[in-house]
Amino acid sequence: MSVPRMLALTTFALLTPLAGAACSSEGAGYKSECQVNGCTVTFTRGVDAKASVLGIDAELVAVNGNTVTLKIGGQQVDIPVGQTQPANGLSGTVQEITDDKVVVRLNTGVNGN
Repeated sequence: MSVPRMLALTTFALLTPLAGAACSSEGAGYKSECQVNGCTVTFTRGVDAKASVLGIDAELVAVNGNTVTLKIGGQQVDIPVGQTQPANGLSGTVQEITDDKVVVRLNTGVNGN
């Protein structure tokens, strides 16, 4: 086996487990679970909830019926439940709204597979 091929296989073997690795964080009014392709953020309703995910601030501004107003990296967007809107290089999808929480998926567009 050639040296370049051996190096490529070794690098792939070392980095592959990291591609599926997830990280999580929790702060005042939010909890996030992240992977390479994005983060799922659960905001607590009724508090000043702001999360820093993927190097971008995401803030729950308001909930009006089935529409959530988020500020993503300073850009304000309105997203109905089940729909996706782009904002500052990410795409935001509102997955769930309850009396207690709002669950949002922020995708990078990078495929971790």
